[in-house]
Amino acid sequence: MSNFYGKVPVQAVRSFLFYRKKGVTQKLIHQLKYKNQPEIGLFMADWFGEKLKKSNVFVDVDYIIPVPLHSKKFTKRGYNQVTMFGERLSDILNIEYKSDILIRTSKTKTQTLKQRFERFSNNKTKFKLVDTTFFENKHVLLIDDVITTGATIEACADELLKTQNITISVATMAYTQKD
Repeated sequence: MSNFYGKVPVQAVRSFLFYRKKGVTQKLIHQLKYKNQPEIGLFMADWFGEKLKKSNVFVDVDYIIPVPLHSKKFTKRGYNQVTMFGERLSDILNIEYKSDILIRTSKTKTQTLKQRFERFSNNKTKFKLVDTTFFENKHVLLIDDVITTGATIEACADELLKTQNITISVATMAYTQKD
């Protein structure tokens, strides 16, 4: 087990693509999030899911849980950009998808245009476990679209760690390459 960015214990972290400014991955994620194309999540999950299945890295995971959107952002966008991705990974890896236990309680502005320090120092994002016993003695796979600084994953993991004997792993569509 290692520490995610030296902050929270995670068993494994996997990202499918590198995310670069003005790169193809950035364009795909932008279409997924802001241009009503959630099927891009299916495409990525099909490809990534098969790679994960062959690697056996998440073979002992009990649940897949998405980084949640705030209800206002969900209403505006109409969907969580990682839902179809997570549901397809659930099918491929034969792991239950659970989207109603971890919720976002604070709304943050998009971090797309923020500088790296601003993103990392934005610790106002809050998450809440609806039930702190549900994931007891379980291994969860926390999924998101892009890891930039790791602050969002860290905030989710901090809340998940309120559960006794939980194991956390992370899978994302992309990882921001540091310049």
